[in-house]
Amino acid sequence: MAKYRIVTPAGASFTVAGGGYDLEMEALQGMDAEIVEAPMDTAGFIAAAKDADAIYAKGIPITAEIIESLKNCKSITLGSVGVDSVDVKAATRAGIPVTNVPDTFIEEVADHAMTLLLSTFRRVIEQDKMVREHRWKEGRPALLKIPRLMGQTLGFVSFGRVARAVAKRAAPFGLRLIAYDPFLDETQISEHGVIPVSLNDVMSQSDFVSMHAPARPECTHLLKEEHFRKMKKSAIFINTGRGPTVDEAALTKALSEGWIAYAGLDVLEVEPPSHNNPLLGMDNVILSAHTASASARFDEARKRRVGSELALILSGKWPMSCVNPAVLQNTKLQRWQPVSIGRGPNS
Repeated sequence: MAKYRIVTPAGASFTVAGGGYDLEMEALQGMDAEIVEAPMDTAGFIAAAKDADAIYAKGIPITAEIIESLKNCKSITLGSVGVDSVDVKAATRAGIPVTNVPDTFIEEVADHAMTLLLSTFRRVIEQDKMVREHRWKEGRPALLKIPRLMGQTLGFVSFGRVARAVAKRAAPFGLRLIAYDPFLDETQISEHGVIPVSLNDVMSQSDFVSMHAPARPECTHLLKEEHFRKMKKSAIFINTGRGPTVDEAALTKALSEGWIAYAGLDVLEVEPPSHNNPLLGMDNVILSAHTASASARFDEARKRRVGSELALILSGKWPMSCVNPAVLQNTKLQRWQPVSIGRGPNS
């Protein structure tokens, strides 16, 4: 039996093709570690994972019940940005670090947010449909009703890594940038050329509202009917964050009753959506299947990062990213510093 046993749910993966854990194991080579698959039902998973040295979380919720059954777990590691599948509070009570990959897919999500912004604003789906339906002459009159992009206001709800990357992309288009984030000091927002404002100001002033709030309990239905009623009738709502941060019934009402003009959504409150979700039949909505982070590097990047985090913790070092860092203070894990290789004093 290997010295370190990492347990993960069987058959649960974002993998596009193939399988196995070769990429995760690269960083674990020489550590006498193994990744073992366990049943996806709670009882079966608990039976297989109770003595695990680490949990590679994917596919099933890692609940308080599961966490409380772990006797020797040193880490719960995710290959995603979101950590909503793990009961982080229960892990914190148990003294178990929860790690994620918050900086791996920033550029892809920011690209997707800008894609949704531009395609909704220029009514790309409508224009495509007009051409295919031999309504060529209707295209130009439809766009003559829309102002130019330069000078419009883009407002961010939450201003983390992705929102900052979107702001960097949006600035050259001549957009005025504003943001609401109660967890950031005003200077942390303004140093990116973005004006810090209240949530009400974001909703009422913006021509585009880009939602980036994380999937935390306090952010569930952060945007409600009252917020959508504050938006301009010409405004566009974009969400590449998490579906549950928005009251979807209120958003649907806003779109159907004309409180706002359009929406570009990569995430929904329930995924995949039911066949009778009204958003699926709306012409003023562009949808994608929670794919904003996907690219050719998706699998390799996140899997290698998972392996690195597991290797650090199992070798007694702090992880690169921990969502409940307070637990690290009470562990025997050592801080580490990245080492620059091949750089002289004049580099």
